[in-house]
Amino acid sequence: MNETNAGGVRRRSVETMVPVHNEAPVQDDGPRHRAEPPAGAPEDPRWARPALWAILLLATALYAWNLSSVTGNTFYNAAVYSGTKSWKAFFFGALDAGSFITVDKPPFALWVMGLSARVFGYGTWQLTLPMVAVGVGSVALLYRLVKRDFGVVAATIAALALTLTPITVAITRDTNPDPILVFLMLLGAAALLKAVRTGRLMPLVWSGVAIGFAFNTKMMQAYVVLPVFFLVYLWAANASLGRRIRNLAVGTVALVVSSAWWMVVVDLIPASSRPYIGGSTDNTVWDLVIGYNGFGRIFGASSSVGSQGNGASFGGDAGLYRMFNEIMGGQISWLIPFALIALIGGLVLRGRAPRTDAKRAALMLWGGWFVLHYLTFALAEGTFHPYYVTAMAPGIAALAGIGAVLLYRAFVEGSAAKWGWVLPGAVAASAVWAVVLLQRVSGSGTLYTVAEVVVGVAGAVAVLGLLIGRFAKRRRLIGLASLAALVALLAGPAAYSVSAATTANTNGTNPTAGPNTGGGMDGGGGMGGGQRPSGTGGSGSTGQSTGQPPSGNAPSGSSSSSTNSSGKGGGMGGGTQVTSEMITYLKKNQDGATWLVAVATDQTASSIILESGEPVISMGGWSGSDEAMTLAKLKSLVKAGKLHYIVISDSGQGSTNSEISTWVKKNGTAVSDYSGLYRLDASDVG
Repeated sequence: MNETNAGGVRRRSVETMVPVHNEAPVQDDGPRHRAEPPAGAPEDPRWARPALWAILLLATALYAWNLSSVTGNTFYNAAVYSGTKSWKAFFFGALDAGSFITVDKPPFALWVMGLSARVFGYGTWQLTLPMVAVGVGSVALLYRLVKRDFGVVAATIAALALTLTPITVAITRDTNPDPILVFLMLLGAAALLKAVRTGRLMPLVWSGVAIGFAFNTKMMQAYVVLPVFFLVYLWAANASLGRRIRNLAVGTVALVVSSAWWMVVVDLIPASSRPYIGGSTDNTVWDLVIGYNGFGRIFGASSSVGSQGNGASFGGDAGLYRMFNEIMGGQISWLIPFALIALIGGLVLRGRAPRTDAKRAALMLWGGWFVLHYLTFALAEGTFHPYYVTAMAPGIAALAGIGAVLLYRAFVEGSAAKWGWVLPGAVAASAVWAVVLLQRVSGSGTLYTVAEVVVGVAGAVAVLGLLIGRFAKRRRLIGLASLAALVALLAGPAAYSVSAATTANTNGTNPTAGPNTGGGMDGGGGMGGGQRPSGTGGSGSTGQSTGQPPSGNAPSGSSSSSTNSSGKGGGMGGGTQVTSEMITYLKKNQDGATWLVAVATDQTASSIILESGEPVISMGGWSGSDEAMTLAKLKSLVKAGKLHYIVISDSGQGSTNSEISTWVKKNGTAVSDYSGLYRLDASDVG
């Protein structure tokens, strides 16, 4: 039936572009609802399932292309390798197989990668395989969540937008824990939305469990979405107020138990029987939660890492504009203008819906997801890396898909005075911003020049086509203009994503997509990459980071320029080259010791672990300021024959480390061929 609405456009056009049978009921009491498979339901349009599989294939290609070029984060790679050698190191997330110190994150992501490495062997693709899997899984899961309430058109756009988010492509091709974090948060969102629709308790419990596992992946970052989770359930759940409050209380208990179990177990174990908790000030996981991985990230104040500053060298200065600056803009901001307009427009359109309206609840969830992450990342004054914002991508992508459908319907069916300008305005805003982003990298390659032309032309065609089609009552013109709008919105991020997938990634500690705009500096690493430790010598050297760490990681046994320590490790290892020749010497003269050598920082230790295959002590943690090693502990290890070699220098500061440096120089034997290397034996302890 070709009805004509108030705007003069036939009703059939809306049914053609956004099928009515994909509308979800406003309320769903649960028992009658039958979950649809992610690949689509039989009643979907014929194009829906092929489109979804094409998107999933595209995501797989972008995330998995040429994985041999990926080095990954040597810090986590070393911890995974150590976990394959020792179940104790595996459980605690220790950097070394001797379990002297942990990494500065909880171990769930390390467990996932470690299990893959234990099954398939240790290597680059074995560590990145789980990341590719959860990355593609996140795309499929977002499709399923958006489709449930807004249909296949919105879901397809959302899935494509998430797939083509540049920073998501870059970080999924790495061994940082963020892809696993995002997938677990999406699982939590899926369970929450089911709890909202049905009013039942168990989905809410499972939502809390999922966020708890996310907490054990990256601690407090997993909790960014919690305020909106609580708000959406309390406001929109299909249950009485008393039942909602009771269910939230039970769900909170599940969240706390799922989050805290590993922390409680570790902190109850005597310190002498477990590794030092890297990044903490008092050797407890609790301090790591509230300090380094908690308020220290937001306020830039943590007694253990206060010298790290505000992280401006990685993501730019803190402030509301941070997501749009030259470092971050190309990573995440392409669809933010469209998402903001879509959120506001969608809430207005659903403003008079019942309290339990599923569409408004979903809008609140994705809008809150986006806004809370935006404010957290934009205003954070602690250490900040661009890849953190991949956690914001699902909110932006969902709003883009949902907004495309809601604003299209309002544009076609609503009055010209109220809604005739909103969709064209949203497309124009995002297209103009995309051109600005691409002009920033003009001259960086043909790919970006072509993308700029495509965005400009497609954006102009889309806006003009929408306006002319609306007021001239041309349904086909509106449809073609809508396709042009999709091209205009996604051409820019697609160019960055293709670049991220096809360019060799040698900066595993701080991966970014697209041209270098100043945000790609490594956060530390050295050589080692994701390769299996070879145990062979070479011409390379393994160095510690300076204030501006090296930009890449060289494979094991290959050449790598050495760098010097910033000296924050109290003189342990600063200014000393740890070469492959030195590693060969250390292995030859290890004499049954548990640890090959003790060095200042995690960066140097992880590189030596990956080249030598042997446990290495990091005495000062990531920044060199952890008090993991004391003089008493050092004497005990030497006396027991568990450690013979230590690297020190004269550039140290800090009473504890200076005490160690002085004692080693007085009692140890300098290895003349390697400056800064000392040998210690039980007889030296006295």
